[in-house]
Amino acid sequence: MKEPGAILLVACYELGHQPLTVAWPAAFLERAGYSPAVVDVSVDPLDAERVARAKLVAISVPMHTALRLGVVVAERVRAINPGCYIAFYGLYATLNADHLLSGVGDSVMSGEIESALVRLVQRLEAGAVGRTRDAPVAPTLEKLPFPVPSRAKLPILKRYAQLERDGGLELAGHVEASRGCKHLCRHCPIPPVYGGRFFVVPLEVLLADVRQQVAAGATHITFGDPDFLNGPGHALAVTQAVHAEFPGLTFDFTAKVEHLLRHRERLPELARQGCAFIVTAAESLSDTVLAHLDKGHTRADIETALDAVRSAGITLRPTWVPFTPWTTLDDYRELLDFVEAHQLVDAIDPVQYSIRLLVPPGSLLLDGPALRPYLGPLVRDQFHYRWTHPDPGMEALHAGVSAAVAAAAAQREDAAITFDRVRALAGRAAGAEHQSFPAPAAGRKRAPRLTEPWFC
Repeated sequence: MKEPGAILLVACYELGHQPLTVAWPAAFLERAGYSPAVVDVSVDPLDAERVARAKLVAISVPMHTALRLGVVVAERVRAINPGCYIAFYGLYATLNADHLLSGVGDSVMSGEIESALVRLVQRLEAGAVGRTRDAPVAPTLEKLPFPVPSRAKLPILKRYAQLERDGGLELAGHVEASRGCKHLCRHCPIPPVYGGRFFVVPLEVLLADVRQQVAAGATHITFGDPDFLNGPGHALAVTQAVHAEFPGLTFDFTAKVEHLLRHRERLPELARQGCAFIVTAAESLSDTVLAHLDKGHTRADIETALDAVRSAGITLRPTWVPFTPWTTLDDYRELLDFVEAHQLVDAIDPVQYSIRLLVPPGSLLLDGPALRPYLGPLVRDQFHYRWTHPDPGMEALHAGVSAAVAAAAAQREDAAITFDRVRALAGRAAGAEHQSFPAPAAGRKRAPRLTEPWFC
């Protein structure tokens, strides 16, 4: 297994970022003396010659889109190289273990998988693993001795999502200061895997990763932690150290509404250190929906957090799950009114208005009674449970909004124009006459954003 190319690591989709879920396993394997090949099929085609040489193909599936693409990759690998061992790893691997292991997968891993992946390679090398499928195992939750992620074999940053700011594009890097999450939001795929645990990345490792991406041209860094403020002391030490070494570097991160409120006194400091924007999973303005999702915040909290972040001079970019079984048409229209009233149109990618609650196998939502009246069967080859809204009009609205925002994204339509289209669809669904807003000013100052709008 030590010959170059015997191990092939495959990234499928990682929010438009250069894939850390391949860079880190590659670094662990290289430290153990192996020379893995890597490919990111979101930007490059799968190379049949590489596949034919591989003895192990490990496919990263950290999210739903990646899993659907990953299964297609695995089927092609099996067709090209029938004797190859295929492993899936990432959040969606163990959640969908039954389907993957009954199909093209030989094993699945999730959690802190890198050392486990090295052990798998060593077992394959020793002939201790046959072609019988491995039984599903629990997620690996062990503290790892992190090396610096290995990025040299990955496509250059210019081929990934960039920061759009002040009318220009800048190269953006992507790091993680922690992995996992201490919260148990019921709709999130992280709690079934991490069970409320998170693991911090040593500061010196993170700084080394930032350095190599700045050397590659990055002027902005995304902290891709599920929640950057899970460990606020560590997070603030990270931003202080990064700013001290790279005072012109800007950054963004994701944090829960409740964390933004709990640490609001730190927001001005983060702004001074270069925080350009913060993503927060607001999800809904309905306190009923927020309670079913166990988000830990209310509508009033969202408004307070928005004011706090803006007062610090930082852009807040809320994300939403506007289509759930409990969301009414009035709720949906109120969300759009809120976005317009709080001048958030340019801070929200229009795809957010079409997001439908995803219920994967293992979801904590399956344990409670709230979803049960609307729940349908598991769609095995699409890796989620079907659910039906009690109002057929909301199902029709979801279909219409989804088509509208997909077409708009393909045409790179101005977000304000797409927002107006969505409001018109919601208004028609309610039987109300829609009043179009004036055309948006082409030269207006827009909130900084990454150029990749899709996120799941």
